[in-house]
Amino acid sequence: MHEVLPRIPLSLLLVASVFILNTANAADSSDSLPKPPAAKKVAKVTEINGHKLVDNYFWLRDKPNPEVKAYLEAENAYTDAVMKPTEAFQKKLYDEMLSRIKETDVEVPYQEGQYLYYSRTEAGKQYQILCRKKGSIEASEEVLLDINDMAKGRAFMSVSQVAVSPDGNLLAYSYDDTGFRQFMLAVKDLRTGKMLPDHAERVGSVVWANDNKTIFYTQEDAVAKRQYQLYRHTAGTNDGDALVFEEKDERFNLEASKTRSSAYIFAVSSSHTTSEARYIPADQPRADFKVLEPRKQNVEYYPDHNGDSFYIRVNDTGRNFRLVKAPVADPGSKNWQEVTAQQSNVMLDDLEVFKNFYVSYERENGLPQIRTTDIRNGHSRRIDFPEPAYAIQNSVNRVYDTTEFRYRYQSLITPPSVFAYDMEAGTSRLLKQREVLGGYDHSRYEVEQIYVPAADGVKVPLSVVHLKGAKLDGAGPLYLYGYGSYGLSMDTFFSSDIFSMVDRGVVAGVAHIRGGGEMGKAWHDAGRMMNKKTTFTDFISCAEYLVGHGYGSTDRLVIEGRSAGGLLMGAVLNMRPDLFKAALVGVPFVDVMNTMLDESLPLTVGEFEEWGNPKEKAAFDYMIAYSPYDNIDAKAYPNMLVKTSFNDSQVMYWEPAKYVAKMRATRTDHNTLIMKTNLKPAGHGGASGRYDRLHDTAFDYAYFLTQMGIQN
Repeated sequence: MHEVLPRIPLSLLLVASVFILNTANAADSSDSLPKPPAAKKVAKVTEINGHKLVDNYFWLRDKPNPEVKAYLEAENAYTDAVMKPTEAFQKKLYDEMLSRIKETDVEVPYQEGQYLYYSRTEAGKQYQILCRKKGSIEASEEVLLDINDMAKGRAFMSVSQVAVSPDGNLLAYSYDDTGFRQFMLAVKDLRTGKMLPDHAERVGSVVWANDNKTIFYTQEDAVAKRQYQLYRHTAGTNDGDALVFEEKDERFNLEASKTRSSAYIFAVSSSHTTSEARYIPADQPRADFKVLEPRKQNVEYYPDHNGDSFYIRVNDTGRNFRLVKAPVADPGSKNWQEVTAQQSNVMLDDLEVFKNFYVSYERENGLPQIRTTDIRNGHSRRIDFPEPAYAIQNSVNRVYDTTEFRYRYQSLITPPSVFAYDMEAGTSRLLKQREVLGGYDHSRYEVEQIYVPAADGVKVPLSVVHLKGAKLDGAGPLYLYGYGSYGLSMDTFFSSDIFSMVDRGVVAGVAHIRGGGEMGKAWHDAGRMMNKKTTFTDFISCAEYLVGHGYGSTDRLVIEGRSAGGLLMGAVLNMRPDLFKAALVGVPFVDVMNTMLDESLPLTVGEFEEWGNPKEKAAFDYMIAYSPYDNIDAKAYPNMLVKTSFNDSQVMYWEPAKYVAKMRATRTDHNTLIMKTNLKPAGHGGASGRYDRLHDTAFDYAYFLTQMGIQN
C-alpha cells in the first residue's frame, strides 16, 4: 500500500499529459486525499441504426499505449490512498478468514483404473499438489503435478485439463501462466517423471483414445477465443497433428469428451441455443467422426453411452429437456425412443450414465435435485436434502460398472461435503466434510429461502443467511449478490469468508434472478435477448423486499456482481441509485454496445444469442436502453468499487476503465468511486494463488463493511 499522499511510480510521469484534475467532481471530499484521476477525452463517433454513439474514452483500448498503463496506475494509487485507513482492518479480516481454513488438507481419493487419485494442500503453499496411489490408500504416494513447483518464478499459474492415459503411464495436462485463459498442452511420462516434447497452444479439451498414445484436443481461435478445431495428436511427438474437424460457425464452441464406458469419444459443437454431436469408437482413433443428429436451430442435445444405446438429453419437445435413447448402430432422431418426457416444471440439467443406472441432475422450484434410475427396471428415486437452500454438484465418478456414485453437497452454512450414494440401496454415506476451523458452529446461523414477488408478479427465489435470532428491525447492514445470465444457476455455495460479515450482524443474500437457470430454461429465456431488463428489475425487487421486510437498511445495503453480474450492477445503479449504499462492480461487462458491435473481440459473435445483435435495429434500440456505459447520467450515484485485471480475456480491462472514467466526468455526487486493476498476470477470476485470492477477498470485505458503517 502507498502512503496517504502516494509516491508516484516513474511510469506516472506521463500523467500530466493524460489527466486533468477535476476538483469539482472529486470522489471524496477529504482534504487528506489526492484528487482522483480524470482521463482525457478523445471523441470517437460510431453511427449505427440512425444513432451517433460518442465514446470519449475509446483510446483506453490501446493496451500497448503507456498512457493507458499510466491511467490505470493512477487509479490504483488513488484507490490505495482511499483504502489506506482500512489496512489494519484488511489484515484483521485476512487473519480471520485464514484461521477458518485447514491449510494442510487432503481431498477424497477417487478411483480410475488401478489408481486412487487425489489432491492435497500444504500450509504456506499457494497451489494444490496432484497425487495418486496404486491399489490402495496405504500404498506409497506418487506426485503427478506439484503446481507450486510449476508456479515458481511466475505470478500466475492455472492448471485446467488433467488426463491420464488408460494404462496410467502418461499424463496430459494444460496450463496458463498469464491469466489470459490460453492454455498450453504438456505431456509427462509418469514412469520416469520426464517431460515429453509434446506441445500445443490455446488448448481446451484433452481426451485420450484407448490406444494409450493418441490424444484428441480442441484448440482456440487466437483472436475470437472460441474452441473451434479438433486435432489428433500422437503422444511423445511435437509435430504432424492432424486436424480432424473444424467448427466454422462463429457462434459455436467445440468440446471433446470420452464416455465413462470408455467406448466412445464425442466432439460436441454448441452455441447458446443449439448443439450438434459427432462421435467415434474410442478404440478406433483414426476413424472418421460421424454426426449423431444434424444441428437444428434452437435444439440442444447432449449424448452419453450405455451398452448398445446412446442416452441423449434433448430439448426438441420442450425447453426443459427430455431423455431419449437410440441404438448406437443408427442413432439419428428417427430412432429416438423416449425414456422420460419433458416436464414444464422440472429442468433436466445434466445426466451421468453408468452400466446399470443413470443419474439425472434436475432443477425444481429454484433448487437442484438428484434422481437415480435403474436402467434394468426403470425404478427411480430422488435424494432428499435437509436444508431450505443448498447446492449440489457431481463429484468425480470414473468407474462405469458400479452401484455407487459420488456427489457434493453444501449450503450457506454447511461446508462442502462429499457423499457416496448407493444406487441399489438408496442410501448416502458421508465421505468427507471440509473442516472449518476457528470455532465455526453452523447452529449459530439461519438460512431462509424466500420467494419474492417481482414487478410482474413472478416469484423470484432469494436465499438469505443471518445470525439465528437476529433482530430484523430494518436498521441493520445488508449484502446482496446477483448474476442472472447465460442460464447459469447461482446456487448457495458455502464460503467460510462470508462469516466475517455475518458474524458482524450482516444479512447476506443471493438473488436467483431471471436470466439464470435456477428455474429451468424458461427462467433463462425470461432474462435474455429482448427480455434482459427483467434481470435488473428482479434484482431491484429482491433488494426492495429485503429492505421492506426489515432485513436491512438502504443506507447500509451493499451489492455485488461480477462479469455479466457486473452488467447487472451497472444497470441497477443507473436505474435505482437511491436504493443502494455501495456496490462492488467486478470485471464488469458494462460497455455493451461497443463490445457487441465489434465482432473482432473475443466472445462477441457467440453471444448474439444471449444479448442480441445490435446491428439489427430492434436489438440495438433495446440494448442501448440498458447498456450501463451508455446510460451514465448527471445524477448522484452510490459509492462504488470497480475491479478488473489488465490481462482479463473475458471482459477486457478497458470496459471498467472507460466506465469509471465516464462516471467520474458525469456523476454529480461526492461519493467514493475507486477502481483497482490487477496489473500483474491475472485473469477474469483475479489472482491464482489461494493466499493471494484471500488477500483480495479481505480487501473487498474491508470495503463492504466500512461502507456498512462497520470499522472492525
